[in-house]
Amino acid sequence: MKLNLKNPIVFFDLETTGINVSADRIVEIGAIKINLDGSEETYKAVVNPEMHIPKKTSEIHGFYDEDVKDCPTFKEIAKKVAKFIEGCDLAGYNSNKFDIPLLAEEFLRVGVDIDMKKRKFVDVQTIFHKKEKRTLEAAYKFYCDKDLTDAHSAEADTRATYEVLMGQLDRYEDLKNDIDYLAEFSSYNKHADFAGRLVYDADGDECINFGKHKGKKVKDILNSDPGYYGWIMQGDFPLYTKKVFTNIKLRSFNK
Repeated sequence: MKLNLKNPIVFFDLETTGINVSADRIVEIGAIKINLDGSEETYKAVVNPEMHIPKKTSEIHGFYDEDVKDCPTFKEIAKKVAKFIEGCDLAGYNSNKFDIPLLAEEFLRVGVDIDMKKRKFVDVQTIFHKKEKRTLEAAYKFYCDKDLTDAHSAEADTRATYEVLMGQLDRYEDLKNDIDYLAEFSSYNKHADFAGRLVYDADGDECINFGKHKGKKVKDILNSDPGYYGWIMQGDFPLYTKKVFTNIKLRSFNK
């Protein structure tokens, strides 16, 4: 089977210093680009995160501070990564909740402002959980009848994720071989930011998805509670979330 593509699609996986999208950094990135003709391109890089890698995290992915101290920083490879994914849709395993938000943070942190929202995102984990509810290792065994012997290696996890999606398309007749459909199917909510702090309502307006103002339109809260914007900007929120709040605020000024 061949993926039915409208744009090239990049399957990618990140190994990081932790699971905090706002604070943690990339240690390794592995990516496979599937072009419209079915040909493949790969990209892999080990990254100096410019911060300590906790021991428990190192024990999972195998990268310790000593291993990455002489590697390039994300700032040094950011433009190369941006060029590799330029014009491509994105796919991964748990990517909508973690890899894509963290990658967006890294780009913003180093001043590479690419428009991630124009892309389609296919989260293979979400498809798997909706269909079978298991781990990546189990998914690989279930759909591909193979053992994932090098789990938590970005390159191995990326390849396994691509193969699992192909296996899912083979197994489920109702799962359309169409990236627009797969992106919609693998999304639980229509997020206005990557971290899910903001969601779109039925009118297409951005609404707050946490705290005391949950369910309320952002534009209404910014009007009724002017200090809320400052609290968001000073808080421990992802840079992309803050960017969306700022865009909404600026939009109200321009009306």
